[in-house]
Amino acid sequence: MTAEQGPGQPGQHPGQPQGQPAGKPRRRRSLTETLGSIVLGFEVIVVFLGALVLFGLGSLPALPALGGGAGLIVLTILAIGLLRTPVGVWLGWLVQLIVIAAGLLVPAFFIVGVIFTAMWTYCLVAAARIDRNNNRTETT
Repeated sequence: MTAEQGPGQPGQHPGQPQGQPAGKPRRRRSLTETLGSIVLGFEVIVVFLGALVLFGLGSLPALPALGGGAGLIVLTILAIGLLRTPVGVWLGWLVQLIVIAAGLLVPAFFIVGVIFTAMWTYCLVAAARIDRNNNRTETT
C-alpha cells in the first residue's frame, strides 16, 4: 500500500474508491431533536417492560397488553424519527398521554407517566431555549 492509498487521508472514508469526494455532510440535529429522542428512546424500554407487566399481572389479556405495547412502541419510534418536524413533537405528546392513561389499568403507570411527561416537557422547553440562543449567535 502506498502513501497515496493510505487509510488516513482527509475526507476519505474507508472502502471508498480513490479520487471520489466524501459524501455530503450530515444534517445538524437540533438539541430539541436530540434530547427528545433520548427521552423517547428510554420510554420505549419502559413501554416494553410495562406491556409485560400488564400481561403478567393479568390486567389485560395477552393480545391487548402485548399488542397495545407493540403499537405504542411503534408510535414512539415513529415520533423519534419525526422529531425534526412538529408532527414528531405532537406524537411524543400523544405517547405521554397514553402512558399516563395506562395508569387506569395499573396505578404505578401514573407515576411513570408523570415522570416521563415532566422530562419530556423540560427537554422541549430547555432545548428550544438553547436552540433559539444558538441560532441567534450563529446569525450574528
